[in-house]
Amino acid sequence: MKINFSVSSLTASQDNRELKGRIVTWNEAGNTSAGATMFAPESLTFNKTAKLLLEHDHTRPIGKLVSYEVSGEGVDAVFRVANTMVGEDSLIEATEGLRDGFSVGVFVDKFSQKDGVMVIESARVQEVSLVTEPAIRSARVAASEEAPATDIQVSESTDSEENKTEGEQVSDTTVPAPAVDEAVEAAKVEAATSAPKPVAFATPRSPIVDSATYLEHSVKAAMGDEDSRQYVRFADDTSNNTGLTLAPHMNEFITSTILGRPAVESISRGALPATGMSFTIPKLTQAPTITTVAENGDTTAGDEMTSSYITVDVKKAAKSEIISWELLDRSGPSYYAELVSEMNKAYAKATDAAVIAAFTASGSQANGQAATIDGLQAFIAEQAPAAYASSGKFAKNLVSNTSWWSTIIGAQDDAGRPIYVAHNPMNAAGSAAVDSIVGNVLGLNYYVDPHMSSGLVDESAFIVAPEAFTFYEAPKTQLTVQVLGNGQLSVGVYGYYAIAPKLGGGVRRFNLS
Repeated sequence: MKINFSVSSLTASQDNRELKGRIVTWNEAGNTSAGATMFAPESLTFNKTAKLLLEHDHTRPIGKLVSYEVSGEGVDAVFRVANTMVGEDSLIEATEGLRDGFSVGVFVDKFSQKDGVMVIESARVQEVSLVTEPAIRSARVAASEEAPATDIQVSESTDSEENKTEGEQVSDTTVPAPAVDEAVEAAKVEAATSAPKPVAFATPRSPIVDSATYLEHSVKAAMGDEDSRQYVRFADDTSNNTGLTLAPHMNEFITSTILGRPAVESISRGALPATGMSFTIPKLTQAPTITTVAENGDTTAGDEMTSSYITVDVKKAAKSEIISWELLDRSGPSYYAELVSEMNKAYAKATDAAVIAAFTASGSQANGQAATIDGLQAFIAEQAPAAYASSGKFAKNLVSNTSWWSTIIGAQDDAGRPIYVAHNPMNAAGSAAVDSIVGNVLGLNYYVDPHMSSGLVDESAFIVAPEAFTFYEAPKTQLTVQVLGNGQLSVGVYGYYAIAPKLGGGVRRFNLS
């Protein structure tokens, strides 16, 4: 809701690019949708980074707060206007009295009722706007020889002490304020003759509650639906209070929750740098050595320790679908959920396949072994120690295709007893089950990767020291909707990642003899 207050003059200086004036007057009532309202002295807390907006449009900042002074009468503030076309126009408009009012947006934390007047006792200033219509129409810029007024936009949260951090922004239409006495008397009469009214009117909740509903309204917005456009805009605005609704986060998928990437999960993870399409990592190429020295003997000086850099390229994984308007118009909400799910799977498959390709390109090839359970055990027995000897890191994981999974499940000893799937065998070499792709083989965590090609062939299994490779990924993937000119839409998902093969000897590739 908006509250109107008269203030002292607002002055504009084009030379200094400044706007200044009274933005709040203590104990001065104004008429609002909540009735008569006023600010108690010392009731405002300022955000020192508050911006000066144009007509409360958060996409049109024109300046920022430079300084403010709290006095016994109210609050005076100085704003520096940006050297932009909009800023220049705003200075001219303020100087000539065309746009000469201040409007202050605050979150109310605490208030009380006194003689029918809502007295705001604690509030937080979020922004200040330059507006066309001040509360008192005769109040103008000092150059017009009339005093301007402030129009204060308040968002109420609660009147309790326990919930001062959460506020729900509400708005109402600005109306001209009558005289103070008139407003107070009208509020008293209304309070005495009618039932209590709510102090604020909340806007409807956004229907965007998950990725599927975000996609649904993104599509409708792209096709011209104004309501959906507003919902999507609200969801995209991360400045909204996240305590009110989860909608601001529903335009993204947190990539750590994308399942079905066993190869990615088998190695170490890292956050992708925010900028650049490549980055470098320093790497030790030769370590120093220590020798035994006799008493009073000289140490051997040398330049043995050397290092270099590895360059890691940033890649983009993307998937898009071309969809007809008819399909979207004639399908239900479940279609959007399924579309998002399928694009998630496509993104997971692409990034997981990239890690498998990196294992093949940069891992160390093992000695040839037979395509049998004995051959797999010989591969592990030989290459797990080799990974430690080569990289200095312990091999902890085994990644294989579904063909090796089948072989492991069916493995038996000479007496026909299952080795990996028995309930409590005496000769267990690990555990593997048909209802889980995570198990244990000879002490290695076992990951079954459905994205690897089938067959007991070369590169059908990998022994992995997790520290040897690192998968870097952007913190979120993006969902996009574009309207095509042929009656179709393009819905896409994309994200950025990079794979760093730090120690090639820490990944051992199965080699069929």
